[in-house]
Amino acid sequence: MTLSTMTKVLHSIIALSMISLIAVGIFMHETKAYELYPIHKSFGVLVFLFASYRVVVRLKEGWPTPVGKTPAVQLIAAKLVHWALLIATVLYPVTGMMMSGAGGHGIPFFGLELVASNYDDDGKAVAFSHTIASLGHDIHGSLTRVLIAIIVLHVMGALKHHFVDKDETNARMFSFKNSRSRLNRGRLK
Repeated sequence: MTLSTMTKVLHSIIALSMISLIAVGIFMHETKAYELYPIHKSFGVLVFLFASYRVVVRLKEGWPTPVGKTPAVQLIAAKLVHWALLIATVLYPVTGMMMSGAGGHGIPFFGLELVASNYDDDGKAVAFSHTIASLGHDIHGSLTRVLIAIIVLHVMGALKHHFVDKDETNARMFSFKNSRSRLNRGRLK
C-alpha cells in the first residue's frame, strides 16, 4: 500500500509539532515561562485540528500493509503504538484545553479568544469548572510521560526498520517522489 501525500504531510507536521510542544511545555513548567503559554495553547489548538483530521484520514485510508516479513508480535506492538499515537495526539491538546479553558485561563488562538479567560480583580483565574480543569490537568501531565515513551518506541521501531530490517518502511513514509509523480500523471490526463 502506498501512503498518500496527505498522510505523509500530516505525519510530519504532527510529529514535529508534538515534539516541539512537549519540549516547550516542559520548559514552561520548569522555568515558569508564563509568556509562552498563549503561543503554546495556540499551537496546541492547531495540532488538535491537524490531529483530528489525521485520524479521519487514517480511518478512511486504513492501515498500511507491513513491508517485508515481520513477526506477529511486532505487528501487534506496531499497531498498538500507532493507535496510542493517534489517540494521544488528539487527547493531549484536548486535555490542555480542558485544563486552561475550564480553569479560567482561557484558550487563545493566535490573538483570538476561543474561550475567554475568567480572572478576578486580583488577577487570579476563576475556574468555570474545577472538576474539568483538574481532570484536564491530571491527564495532560500524565500523558506527557506516556507520549514521550510512545514516541521513543515509535522512533526505535523506525530505526529498527532502517538499520536492522533494511526495508522500505521509512522510505515509504518520507519519500514524496512517488507521490509527486502520481500527482503529475493525474494533471496530464
